[in-house]
Amino acid sequence: MALPNQQTVDYPSFKLVIVGDGGTGKTTFVKRHLTGEFEKKYEPTIGVEVHPLDFHTNCGKIRFYCWDTAGQEKFGGLRDGYYIHGQCAIIMFDVTARLTYKNVPTWHRDLCRVCENIPIVLCGNKVDVKNRQVKAKQVTFHRKKNLQYYEISAKSNYNFEKPFLYLARKLAGDPNLHFVESPALLPPEVQIDLAAQQQHEQELALAANQPLPDDDDDAFE
Repeated sequence: MALPNQQTVDYPSFKLVIVGDGGTGKTTFVKRHLTGEFEKKYEPTIGVEVHPLDFHTNCGKIRFYCWDTAGQEKFGGLRDGYYIHGQCAIIMFDVTARLTYKNVPTWHRDLCRVCENIPIVLCGNKVDVKNRQVKAKQVTFHRKKNLQYYEISAKSNYNFEKPFLYLARKLAGDPNLHFVESPALLPPEVQIDLAAQQQHEQELALAANQPLPDDDDDAFE
């Protein structure tokens, strides 16, 4: 779904909506991809920037038109025009701010009200920051709703490609699809402690085998 003022491309392209509380790093994440930042278009009627992000796969090139809000999520919810024709989505929260995780179910509900049965990735951003407030094992929402979850750090480019690869595979219906070259990204602004992050990822893997808690994601110590 290109905007009226965008030329369409002759390879598969998909509208990707990115939601989550303000300040979780949605814009930073999208703007790591250089071509998307270079070619973005602003759509004032909906108050949205659309960044075309291209990826090269073993099945050819694909494009995600990433819809990024101009901060209206601060006013509670987004207009339906933002979601309409969305073909895939990323819900983002900030692992250093508990409230942003507690609001994930609301974003998910909002999204699914307009876009039924689309592939969705949940992303916990800012894993490069030392004082995590949301521990890996506390993230259970994706298991309840059958979403994919990735821990990312936009500023260090950590796991940048993972959400896009997951969505591309789902949209193409091909679990063996892979990226054949890395996208051009801005150089990392911060370094991530890989050893600490591997520990978090292990906790996540272990948690995936535990029974789900009965609560509504309120179990924060």
